[in-house]
Amino acid sequence: MYLSVGSLRPNVRLVQLTIPAGKRETILDALDDEEVDYVVTDETSGREFTGVVYFPLPSNAVEPVLDRLQEEGVSDDAYTVVVDAETVISRKFDRLEERYATDDVEEDRISRQELRTEADEMTPTFWIYVTMTLISAFVATAGLLLDSPAVVVGSMVIAPLIGPALGASVGTVVNDEEMVREGLAYQALGIGLAIAGSAVLAWLLKTANLVPPGLTLTSVGEINERLAPDLLSLIIALGAGVAGVLSLSTGVSTALVGVMIAAALIPPAAAAGIALAWGLPLAGLGSTVLVLVNITSVNLAGLVTLWYMGYRPGEWFEEAAAQQKLLRNAALFGVAMVVLSSFLVGTSVTAFQTATFETEVEQDLGELLDDPAHEEYRLLSVQVEMTENFPFRHQDRVIVTVGRTGEAASQSAVTDEIYAVVDGHSEREVSVQVRYVDIDQRGGEFEPEPRVDRPAVGVPA
Repeated sequence: MYLSVGSLRPNVRLVQLTIPAGKRETILDALDDEEVDYVVTDETSGREFTGVVYFPLPSNAVEPVLDRLQEEGVSDDAYTVVVDAETVISRKFDRLEERYATDDVEEDRISRQELRTEADEMTPTFWIYVTMTLISAFVATAGLLLDSPAVVVGSMVIAPLIGPALGASVGTVVNDEEMVREGLAYQALGIGLAIAGSAVLAWLLKTANLVPPGLTLTSVGEINERLAPDLLSLIIALGAGVAGVLSLSTGVSTALVGVMIAAALIPPAAAAGIALAWGLPLAGLGSTVLVLVNITSVNLAGLVTLWYMGYRPGEWFEEAAAQQKLLRNAALFGVAMVVLSSFLVGTSVTAFQTATFETEVEQDLGELLDDPAHEEYRLLSVQVEMTENFPFRHQDRVIVTVGRTGEAASQSAVTDEIYAVVDGHSEREVSVQVRYVDIDQRGGEFEPEPRVDRPAVGVPA
């Protein structure tokens, strides 16, 4: 006997298995064939079991060994306990570990049996799930209205959405219909609760005048960025799905990954609820679509990752059915993701066009005012304001701020040239506002001068 180099490592499991009557010798012979060290004790409870066998295994050997024992007659009526073990003292353990060692991704994953248990345990009981989801939505609503990223992050930590999101994927690859149905039902319930709870809380806060009167949602950065999401948001959901499955299947803590999945779901759901409370259903459409895109992306990424890591049902005849269901579900999630993502493509194109418009206007105005003929003027900023017609907004007003020295001549000619530059880049009718700021050349301060407004210019779209 000696202390194996497998000691003090996290990838060691201790298995406790009840032996059915009449299967004692068969099971022990199977363990001998696998070169597994074991200890057997008698079972005296008077049931149909004659003993309990204990044996250590490398984590990647748990699934094949348990599958072999199931083939030898261990039924579902028997119970099996798999726990982490820190120290193994065995002559055979190193050889067993070398035999099951591989160079692919399957070496680091936990067994199929452990995966199902982990996925089950990550989904809380119904009322705990409902309560935690509502609390998370309430905190997210408050954080968005306060424009506080820290509070929004706190709402993600509370959200219990990782269990159902990964449970549906696990159930699909191991052919467990009940787990799939429960996972999908909990996800739909969670999203509905988050949107409805946020809408109710936001309406109460607005009615009670606990938010500034006349607050516009576009003036709050944390809300505005979720009312018109772009295609980059899809990366968050796909990354969350892959990371969630990897953390679950390798036995790594899923707490931080759960925050990432919640980041893809809770804040946009809360933003959709706030928009409903403000009586702006079209504004909430963007956030709602973002939530749906994210949830389908998380599920799709989870399915593909689990199958790639080699998870299959326990029985060979179930594998074909599981593969068919996986292809069906993956196709459904994929089609839904593509269709919903077309909305994000639209908002992304709008955002790109706006950014391009602003950059080109700013560049041309900079060149205009850098001309020696306008040396007394300096371009300070260009700001493009968007319309409020969500979800597809467009340029509504351009605000140009120009610095002017005290020696500047009449500004009307410069103003006309600025209008002409903006008009040249406008594809639709926009309003232009030019603001002049007097600059104290002695290094002093800016003295704002009353703004100069002009009616809309440009060509109607």
